Formats: sequence, C-alpha cells, structure tokens
Amino acid sequence: MPLPDLDDLIAEVDRTCDAAHRHGGHEQPDWLALLTVAAALAGQLQALADDLVEDYVEHCRMHGSSWTEIGAALGVTRQAVQQRFHAPHKRYGPESMTDDLRQAMTHVKRAAVQHRNNYIGTEHLLWGLTAEDNDATRLLRAAGASPGDLHQAVGKRLSMGASQAAERIAWTPYSRKAIAIAEERARTAGSDRIGCDHLLLGLAQIGRGVAASVLGDAGLDAATLDDTSSRLTDPDPA
Repeated sequence: MPLPDLDDLIAEVDRTCDAAHRHGGHEQPDWLALLTVAAALAGQLQALADDLVEDYVEHCRMHGSSWTEIGAALGVTRQAVQQRFHAPHKRYGPESMTDDLRQAMTHVKRAAVQHRNNYIGTEHLLWGLTAEDNDATRLLRAAGASPGDLHQAVGKRLSMGASQAAERIAWTPYSRKAIAIAEERARTAGSDRIGCDHLLLGLAQIGRGVAASVLGDAGLDAATLDDTSSRLTDPDPA
C-alpha cells in the first residue's frame, strides 16, 4: 500500500483551509491559517499511526511476547514501551452483554475466522450486528435503512487474510473504542448490559473505519441514529 504523497497532503491542506486565500483583502495566503490546518492533519496522521502500532502491540501481548521483545521490535527500551502501552485493555465478557449481542458476537468471530483475519475490526462488528434481527437492526429500519442491504455491503468489504484461525483474536483500536462508547451509552440508559443498538451507535459515533464508511454510504451518521434511537426510546416526549 503506498504511503500518502506529500504533495497530496499539501493540496488537501490548501483545499481544507478556504479562508487561507483571502487575508486582509489581498490575494495572499494566510500562512498561519494554513499551518494550523497542516498541524491538525499531521496530528490525525500521527494518531492513526499510533493506533496501528497499538493494535500490533496488543496482538503481541495476547500471544505471549514479553515487553522486552516488543521494545526490541520497536527499537526502544522495555521500560519505554511498557510505560506507553502498560495499561491493559478492558475485556468485555458475555455477562456484560445482552443475549442478542452475545448472539451477534458469534457471527462477528465467525466472520473473522472464515476470512482468516487475525483481528476484529469495525467491519466484523457491523456484519455481526446485521446478521439477525435485534435492537440494532430495528434501529436501522426505523432510520430508513435496510439491515440486509447493509449486511451485504459490509460483507463485500471483508477481505480474505492469510492468518491461521486463533482462539483469541484481538480487537482493533476502533473496535475497542466503539464498545467503550457502547458501554457508556448503556450505563447512561440505566442498563448494566451492552445491547446491539448501543454498539451500533458506538460504531457510528467513532466516524472512522469500515463500519462508519458503510453506514455513511447508506446516509446514516451518528446524529441520525441518535435521533432515531431517542424517538424509539421516548416516542412521545411531551
């Protein structure tokens, strides 16, 4: 996969910063405004790079690599890598999920194993959520979308990997963020268990990853799903 081209990034900054081309009534760029946008874009790229490294550190830890070995692979000391990544990621057991979400998770893992993927990404989560009728599919229908069409659309985005099937499969950073958001939504709704609709809203709220892209292509974003969820929860607020 080719890396982003510097000229393309510069062009993106130029397109994004509309106000930069009119400064003080003169046809001169506002270089400080352009610098601000460039720094923001660089920060997004750095965050993406950090998530990429974190994902594989998680895999290494899950499969028995020591902090010394991970540090050597990254070219830093054991202390440095342990300080950066030492906090363990929260595990979500079946007891933290509704029955429907537990059933959806069987489809999620099956999709990863069948496609020989050594990770669970947002695409696997959306595929599992739309495999059977549940709170997520009912939310999608209420928002005017077809769960079946979304299931097919995300299925086309599942790529075949070359990994051997593993009993333990690490979640990607976006997937972990999605379920963390889902847990908070469940808690706010007064539930001690995460539901399929909570996870769907979490995927939409992240706004990144394959699931968000598929939802976006269907005209669904976090605001739309939030509004629909509110109507379903409280159809007569008056």
